This record gives sequence, C-alpha cells and structure tokens, in this order.
Amino acid sequence: MSRAEIRIGDWAVAVGVAATLLITGLSGQYFPTMLDPLGFVLLTIGGLALIAYRRAPVTVLAVTGVCVLGYQAIGFEVPAIAFLVAVYATVRVGHRLVAAAGSVLMVLTLPFAMLVSHPQWPVDEAFTQARGALQLAWLVAAAAAGEALRQAERRADEAERTREETARCRADEERLHIARELHDSLTHQISVIKVQSEAAVHVARRKGEEVPTALLVIRDAGREAARELRATLEALRDDRATPRPGLDHVRELVERARTTGLDATLTIEGQRLDLPAAVERTVYRIIQESLTNISRHAVAATAAIRIDYQPDALVVQVDDDGTAEPDTVAVHGVGLLGMRERVTALGGRLQAAPRTAGGFSVRAELPVEPS
Repeated sequence: MSRAEIRIGDWAVAVGVAATLLITGLSGQYFPTMLDPLGFVLLTIGGLALIAYRRAPVTVLAVTGVCVLGYQAIGFEVPAIAFLVAVYATVRVGHRLVAAAGSVLMVLTLPFAMLVSHPQWPVDEAFTQARGALQLAWLVAAAAAGEALRQAERRADEAERTREETARCRADEERLHIARELHDSLTHQISVIKVQSEAAVHVARRKGEEVPTALLVIRDAGREAARELRATLEALRDDRATPRPGLDHVRELVERARTTGLDATLTIEGQRLDLPAAVERTVYRIIQESLTNISRHAVAATAAIRIDYQPDALVVQVDDDGTAEPDTVAVHGVGLLGMRERVTALGGRLQAAPRTAGGFSVRAELPVEPS
C-alpha cells in the first residue's frame, strides 16, 4: 500500500469517527447549555485527532482522552470511540504500558468527569455510566487487536528476513561451489601446461638446444598462474583450521615478493588497532594484488608498502618505481576493480594512478571506529 493510500485511509477513519461522534452527540438527550459548542468542538477534535494515529499514537491517545473527559463533563453522553481507536494504535506500535496506563487513568477519572454534569448521581452510578461510555469489553478488545496485529507484523518481518538470509546463503554457497569447480578445473589444466613446458625446457637444455622464448614465457606464466590459483584456493577454503589472511600475514607477503627479485619494504606507522576481520582481509588483498600487478606489469625494481593507523582510518599505500608515467592513463583491470569493490563495500576510498615521480601508486583509506 502506498503512502498516499495510507493517508487517505487515515483521513477516512478520522472523519468517519468524528462524524459518528457528532451524530451521536446531536441525537442524544441533553439539556442545552452555554458549553454545548465546546462539547461539539471536543467531539470533532477527538475524532479528527486520529489522522495522526500512525505517526504519533501516544499524543493521539492523550488528545482523545482529554476530549472524552471534556465532552462528558459538559454533558454529552457519547461513547469514547476515538479513545478506543487510539488505544488500538498505541498497542500496535508497541507502547503497551502507555496504553494500559492511559486506560486505567481513563477508567478512574471518567466517573468524576460525569459527576460534573450530573452532580445528582451517586458515585456508584457514575462508575456504572462510565463503564458504559468507555465500553470496557471493547477497550480490552481494541488492545488485544492491536497486540495481535503487532505480533503478526513482527512474525511476517522475521519470516521475510529469514527468507532473504536463506536465499543469500544459498546464493553464496552456489557461488562458492562454482568457484571451487572452476578452480579445480583450471588448476588441473594449468598444472599440465606448467609440467609440460618445464619438461620441454629441461629436454631442450639437456640436448644443448636453444630454448624458444615463447616456451620460456609459457613456463613462467604457468608458474605465476599456479601461485595465483593457490592464493585463490586459500580464499575459497572455509574450514576453521585454515586461518584467514590478515595484517599478521602481510610480512610474509612482502618476504615472498622479495624472493622474486623485487626490493619490497614494509613500513607500519601508528598504534595497532583491533580491526574487523573484513578490514584486515581487504588490506591483505590490496597489498597482494598490488604486488602481483607490480611483478607482472610494472617492470619495477622497488616497491614501498606503508600501513598507517590513524585515529579514524586505516591507510594502506603501495608505491613502485615502474614504467608508468604521470601522463599515462591508468588501465583499471579486474584486479583494481576488485580492490575498489572491496574498499567501497567498507565505506572507504581507493586511488590508483601513476605517480608524479614515475611509477604507480595504490592508496586505500578504510574508515575505522575511533578508540
């Protein structure tokens, strides 16, 4: 149901209740007094106040209660219909104690309001008439209806949320299954390429023949692809015995990069923070992907990795001295897109562009909760 339809429905309820109160007041038996116009005003206000029963149910409960006491004190013996609707609305949004307190207060004060216009009545008669005007059975029914609808809406919301979570889990499991199948298939094929190319290189060298450049490229590409697939497998594993990569594994990552001939340095500034696992994994993946890109594309001799713990952010930056020039247009491949998606999902910012002094720079700022 749209908001416009809800507003129209609220107006219809309020106008209908106000009209019912006015008709009941006009058709009732009472002695005309100077306060009759005020009584009709209170009947109208009590009904029209229900326009806001969704937005401000407690306020509407108070307004309708005051109107009931007012027109009963003037002498209009009209049932407290608007107050019953207000009790229902208040319970429906969860203010059960407020609705109960308001109802009890109304039960105790309404007889004395009636005694103002009927001083000849005994107190027990006033309480009897008050129960009739308040319709205690309907009061309980209104509160019960509000609570029943609130519980039904809560169960419906929980069921919807459960369905969404179940569907999301199934989708994640299916994606993980597909990724594993793809990984296994690629691992087998790349292993075959790697073994065959290395065997061909070995045989050629053993015979004293010149090894074709293309064969060496295939061998090196197979080794690199195998390493990347092993890293992917680590991300796909879900057994608890396998630790997820994080900040504690960054030094190992840098040491591994050094074995390839890259002069990689790691600088950590600031005080170590207790970070969520998602943030630590994102930092690890940014550094891993940056070092992979440097070794594959940058033709760089050095790489500087800096992790800076700031009061409200964690900054990670990877700079290299590769062949990228300041006026070179950065090509955002799958690796950079993946880094950007990870950083954006955590509410951070990623900058990846050639440096003024030459080479390439990747800088990510991840927000963290201030200590």
